[in-house]
Amino acid sequence: MTYDCIIIEGGGFKTAFTSGVLDAFITANYFPTRAVIGISGGAVAMSYYLSGQYRYCIKSLISLSKDPEFANYKRAFGTKGYLDIDYLAEIASKKVPFDLDRALKNSLDINVNVIATNRESGTPVYFTPTKKDWIQMVVASCTLPFATKGVHKINGKSYFDGGWSDPLPVKWAYNQGYKNILVIRTKPKSIREKQSWADYFGSKYFNNTPALAHVFESNFTTYNNTLDFMETPPKDLKVKQIAPKKYLKSGTYSYSKKSLMLDYRYGVDMGLLHLNSK
Repeated sequence: MTYDCIIIEGGGFKTAFTSGVLDAFITANYFPTRAVIGISGGAVAMSYYLSGQYRYCIKSLISLSKDPEFANYKRAFGTKGYLDIDYLAEIASKKVPFDLDRALKNSLDINVNVIATNRESGTPVYFTPTKKDWIQMVVASCTLPFATKGVHKINGKSYFDGGWSDPLPVKWAYNQGYKNILVIRTKPKSIREKQSWADYFGSKYFNNTPALAHVFESNFTTYNNTLDFMETPPKDLKVKQIAPKKYLKSGTYSYSKKSLMLDYRYGVDMGLLHLNSK
């Protein structure tokens, strides 16, 4: 089956599951779409998928999990934050090299978008990555408020994690004219979100910036409204989901090599099931 658009949800280290799904696709040379949208960790997985680099995404996650410089509680209240998100660029350029030229070549006929949140307005930005700024846009999409440095600049403008403004851009994709959409999730289909500690803290922390405060205050309802839209879509929209049937072993911030590999293998299984059900 072919799709108009594939949407790849974020989820921090839960992206191990996504990398498994997409590795199953790579082995089958399965690129069945004319558009791909990646959010946060999903943008990392999307990048390695489009470059056709089998097992590179899970290698990058394991590399991050093993490096003592990536996660350091002593930085929690510093400018870099607990997680050094800029280290992603080093991983992509040196330790687990992302083949940018190949990704660009493979996506010549595919519309690619990376979602980030504008730091001033709190609105989503749907970047189209280029050779010059692909990695920087992915870093911006992954820049988690409070856990990392909290903001990433591109061309002088500040951005942070796209999952706060449009975590599942199904409505946006539909409005772009995509009517047959595959969504790769990192949470079970039935789960509805509640306000997280980060949402609550953000709504108070940015109290003097109403637009940003609203982003954090409404994040979980934005997510849940999209799930409702997916379950009862317009008549001309078809939405297929690949999602774990249970909570993954890894979390957004919590992980181990064992949990990452268990989630990865689960993702491979789910990817193969999808391929066999075409």
